[in-house]
Amino acid sequence: MTIALVDCESFYASCETVFRPDLKGKPVVVLSNNDGCVIARSIEAKQLGVAMGIPWFKIREDYLKKGGIVFSSNYAFYGDMSSRVMSILRSLCPKMECYSIDEAFLDMTDLASHYDLYEFGCYIRSVTKQWVGIPVRIAIGPTKTLAKVAAYQIKRRDLPSKVMIIDSHNRIDMLRSTPIREIWGIGSRLSHHLHGMGIDNAYALANSNIATMRKRFSVVIERMIRELNGEPCIGLEESPSPRKQIIVSRSLRSPITRVEEARMPLSNFVARAAEKLRSEYQHCQRMSIFIRTNRFSNHRQAYIADQQTFPVPTNDSRLMLRTANGMLNKIFRKGYRYSKLGVILDDCTLVSSVQGDLFLAQDTHASKLMQSIDQMNQKGARIFFASQHGTFSYPRNQQQVSQRYTTCWEELPTVS
Repeated sequence: MTIALVDCESFYASCETVFRPDLKGKPVVVLSNNDGCVIARSIEAKQLGVAMGIPWFKIREDYLKKGGIVFSSNYAFYGDMSSRVMSILRSLCPKMECYSIDEAFLDMTDLASHYDLYEFGCYIRSVTKQWVGIPVRIAIGPTKTLAKVAAYQIKRRDLPSKVMIIDSHNRIDMLRSTPIREIWGIGSRLSHHLHGMGIDNAYALANSNIATMRKRFSVVIERMIRELNGEPCIGLEESPSPRKQIIVSRSLRSPITRVEEARMPLSNFVARAAEKLRSEYQHCQRMSIFIRTNRFSNHRQAYIADQQTFPVPTNDSRLMLRTANGMLNKIFRKGYRYSKLGVILDDCTLVSSVQGDLFLAQDTHASKLMQSIDQMNQKGARIFFASQHGTFSYPRNQQQVSQRYTTCWEELPTVS
């Protein structure tokens, strides 16, 4: 098997510069919702020492003094640019897994006998840059995990071509120079445990005893070890599996202290989560809500959550809104300045797999009603529930939003 990982470079920041050639060579960062933290950095911003995830208020003054450019997140624009990149990749290699908004795995096994894979990788990079304007890295290996290792090595070595192939000739050298924390699927906690066992890099993990590691950790580690040794264990998911969990949460524009202030944003998040659930033809069995204070402030701190299990899995916004608002009344405590809240839908299952309850009356019109609302909203209508207060999204504090160059007629780029 031959797997290629196509990874967009500094994706959000790259999107912002596609229609702004005047930003070439300048440091660019993109902020999270409500301009809270840095979530994307151009190469120039990284060279200034801007850390991923750092709160914007901590670096704002110094960063702007150095000539840095900042943008608020523009997810509609980024999503459309991602779709364009993925469309190009699929046309070049039909066997593809869209792994995330800026990454995709390509199964190049059938192409290996017809093309020089390095040259083909360079061609993919050239076409993507020319047609969409987004620079990408191409890492090629016999397994997904080794492709991820090659992607790390491209960044580490700062290869001008941005294309690398890991094979039997360079595999050991690459594994030895890949820290354990950089292996795909290794989190901070697992990394800490492995360091305690003397396993500090990918080569040490690849040569560890499979049976011992599986017994101590899990089958996931076994697959990881086998993949590092060139044995494919993680297949390509050309049709992504339905999500088991959906989360919708935001930082609020300003702190809230009364339960009435939290009701509108929570209702919007629940309605949005239910809409996502229905778009994937799923129901959920359990719903949780949470509300928390700003951990960076000097005020009293609190994180409060609650969950509710439905008797029968549902995607009915009406039931979910009633349940969420009931939980909010239960968990909201006075005396705190809350800055973030959200909803989590768990135990999601396909509509076709839902088992009803013999002793509960079923609302036969709920599915058609929700479907009608979704269809009208997709066509530009504004159908909402009363608790949403007539708005689909909580007002956000985004002062540096770029144009929606590819998704809004009124904001199309102009050429003079």
